[in-house]
Amino acid sequence: MPYTKNGKTYHCTVEATLDVIGGKWKPLILWHLGDSVMRFGELQKSLPGVNAKMLTKQLRELEEDGVIRRKVYPEVPPRVEYSITEFGKTLIPILEALCTWGAQYLGTQNGGKKADAYQCPAKAGQKKK
Repeated sequence: MPYTKNGKTYHCTVEATLDVIGGKWKPLILWHLGDSVMRFGELQKSLPGVNAKMLTKQLRELEEDGVIRRKVYPEVPPRVEYSITEFGKTLIPILEALCTWGAQYLGTQNGGKKADAYQCPAKAGQKKK
């Protein structure tokens, strides 16, 4: 049975999930926003290699999907802050599972190093658990 959301048709719920969090930057954006509020420049600095155009595109898509919030303050120059929504926070366990799986994968591919020797850069530098 097909599902429709935001003008897109999905044939599987996994397809919808991957559409929302898939790609190189979206999971990392969500990971960084997991427990903080960040401005555009802060996000860009925390994601080495992302350009402003791509970051803007990814933030707009995440906002459209209801997983992040964009708050504009009426100041000159304008101040914009991004945070994760309550609904978006439900993705954190999924991202943690991806991080754990990636560590295990890297451990099996690199001479059997222990999986806990690998961490997501965001987890090592930003996450406080």
